[in-house]
Amino acid sequence: MKIVRKINKEFLESVRISLPSRSVRDRVSKILSEIERGGDEALLKFTEKFDKVRLTARQMRVSEGEVSSAFQKVGKEFIVALKTAIENVSEFYRRQIEKSWKLRRPNGAVVGERIVPLERVGVYVPGGQSPLISSVYMAVVPAKIAGVKEIYLATPPDPEGYVNPYILVVASLLKVNGVFKMGGAQAIGAFAYGTKTVPKVDKIVGPGNQYVTEAKRQVFGLVDIDLLAGPSEVVIVANQYTPVEYVIADMKAQAEHVGGRAILLTTSKKMAREVRRRIPEVDGFIMVVRNLEEAVDIANKIAPEHLELLVKNSMPLLKRVTNAGAVFVGPYSPTALGDYFAGPSHILPTGGTARMFSGLSLSDFYKRIHLISYTRRALEEARPVVEMIAGLEGMTEHVDSVRVRH
Repeated sequence: MKIVRKINKEFLESVRISLPSRSVRDRVSKILSEIERGGDEALLKFTEKFDKVRLTARQMRVSEGEVSSAFQKVGKEFIVALKTAIENVSEFYRRQIEKSWKLRRPNGAVVGERIVPLERVGVYVPGGQSPLISSVYMAVVPAKIAGVKEIYLATPPDPEGYVNPYILVVASLLKVNGVFKMGGAQAIGAFAYGTKTVPKVDKIVGPGNQYVTEAKRQVFGLVDIDLLAGPSEVVIVANQYTPVEYVIADMKAQAEHVGGRAILLTTSKKMAREVRRRIPEVDGFIMVVRNLEEAVDIANKIAPEHLELLVKNSMPLLKRVTNAGAVFVGPYSPTALGDYFAGPSHILPTGGTARMFSGLSLSDFYKRIHLISYTRRALEEARPVVEMIAGLEGMTEHVDSVRVRH
């Protein structure tokens, strides 16, 4: 835990997302190239290499028997708790539903938008020692509410070739169309290019390590992605009245994430000293500020994934917030609520990208198709403007395409 005296370019660069090393980029590029050329064969090779399990093409897709077995391994209390969390997420995203619209002008011209959901989405769910069970419903629920027709899951298998049972139960309850035992950059490649076994998708969402993130970056354009996520982070704003135990608990919780970073902005020198003394092992920074307004201004420059305003009467401070993935307002709103239960997805911009990106929303799963329908009268009224601008651009055939309808 480091004490920072001021915000400068070097500090901001240390908390901003950056490209991975050349070796990581090259390694990912080679994996993607092999998946594109080799399909299932290459995917199975990388699964054996990285996940230490040999599968057949048929075994890559989780079977109904494996799903049934998963339900036998989880308790009923988990399913009850899960349904509550899913309903909270569903309630939040139902508020974001968009509808197609039209605007009819007096001359008969009609313009508008058709809101059309994506047809096929791939969701990546990290596995390993800490499988992100919550990422399943945090990604799948908004996609389903948006109307996505097909949703597929990718998650790494364990050394015995099985998928975490809790992940399978959540996927089953949400009626995911299929779960594939694949992880890393190779899973992203399989979704992006498609193989004989794995369907090609329109968009890939979900968190992952640096190899997954780099693979998403490299396939963007061939498919859409949600965002480029780096290590998780939290900025905590506190004063002398904030219980120090809340601050320490939330910073330690952040440290549970791989590469997780916590930053404390406080008006209390006493709190800064105590936090540094009690959790020196946590990766992060502490800065003593003059007042809470300055703290929020600094937080805006950092543009964190999570911003906690752990002070009473914090609503006035909220009005000053312009850059954050999610804001947790008041001393009883820890980041853990957003990770698992409150409703908004925990798939959020990291590494300062909250300056221009937002958390996962229904709009991530929509296409907007513009609609233009003109009458003869409307075309005549538009003709002088179109002819003038097209003429200035040297687009004579554009001009003729309007004049021929005169």
